[in-house]
Amino acid sequence: MRHNLLTDAAVKSKNKPPGYYLDGRGLYLQIAPKGGRSWLLRYSLNGKSREMGLGSVYDVGLARARELAQLQRELINQGIDPIAHRSAVLVQRKAAEVKAAQTSVTFEACAREYHKAHADNWKNAKHGDQWINTLTTYVFPVCGQLPVGAVGKAEIQKALLPIWKKKAETASRVFQRVRTVLNYGAAKDYCTGLDQEFWEQLKLALGANDRARKVEHHASCPHAEVAALLSKVKAGTATPIVKLAFEFIVLTGARSGEVRGARWSEFDANFSTWTVPGERMKAGREHRVPLSTRAREVLLETRKLQGIEDHQTSNGLVFLNPKGKAYSDMVFTQLMRRMGLEYTMHGFRATFRTWGMEVTQYPDEMLEFALAHVVGDQTVRAYARSDMVEKRKQLMEDWAIYLLG
Repeated sequence: MRHNLLTDAAVKSKNKPPGYYLDGRGLYLQIAPKGGRSWLLRYSLNGKSREMGLGSVYDVGLARARELAQLQRELINQGIDPIAHRSAVLVQRKAAEVKAAQTSVTFEACAREYHKAHADNWKNAKHGDQWINTLTTYVFPVCGQLPVGAVGKAEIQKALLPIWKKKAETASRVFQRVRTVLNYGAAKDYCTGLDQEFWEQLKLALGANDRARKVEHHASCPHAEVAALLSKVKAGTATPIVKLAFEFIVLTGARSGEVRGARWSEFDANFSTWTVPGERMKAGREHRVPLSTRAREVLLETRKLQGIEDHQTSNGLVFLNPKGKAYSDMVFTQLMRRMGLEYTMHGFRATFRTWGMEVTQYPDEMLEFALAHVVGDQTVRAYARSDMVEKRKQLMEDWAIYLLG
């Protein structure tokens, strides 16, 4: 059988019309109607005729095409289909690449990549920070530097068991965040996906923490004792700004972080309304707070301490610490610890809610609006366009009067 019928000049010749040109032993130069040129090997195996592409002539020269064709013939002589063999090699190569990725991408790197990739999906910046910070605190020290594919039940248990019941709510959130990171890793081929059974077994190993989650709450001060507590704070050794910020949190029923991050530009000219932008709210929606007479006095005292004449021309923080930054929530917690109290700042929201329910006749819906809680289902909220800010003015004034004892 004749072979090596083609020459380099013939392969490159522009005068050849479209068609198939035999080099020998099943190797053909294929010229497409639009001029594309490639190599083709025709062979028979188990009574079936097949065609296998060997690449473009621009990537594979004549000599190399002959070598590749001979390699395929050797497989055919062994009863191996070269097309099926090539597919198997590609699968093995992909598996090797995945395995290499699994050993090179750490759990921490995978988590931070996910956190960055979903930066636009967090309800607000605080939520995004909390998401990565909990992993940084509880998980990264245990398995952050392990390949993401090496993080299994033992590693996750080691990270979560110390807080599974002591900080049940936080631990349950971290559990879900670990699961999200591993799912993301599987989606990016950094690791193998884990099925539902894996997570059920992990929950079984960790044990139930539902009861611990139910009793985990923010310790709140009885509303009848808040007036005395505020008097004690005012007479204490804390700095004037800390005392004012503490009182403002209690007066407004706002979350500590909302007050600590408050800026002068969020208040109207007369300090009658405080508008907290959606990006600083837990629900991601703007919240208006009608301010009582005493709350306005607190802001005026704070403005005087800062030496600000026109607060609406300033976008600075209202309650600045000595370093010119926002206070940490621990500043207020430690203040109460020094007084021998186990209350939390968040607990004063529950105090306000209980006072409203037990002492006043204000409707529950109004009290919920005052706390910036989402009221009703989606249909109810669609009709309840008003945030009752005008009606809430008297509510907040009554609360302030109650706090004056």
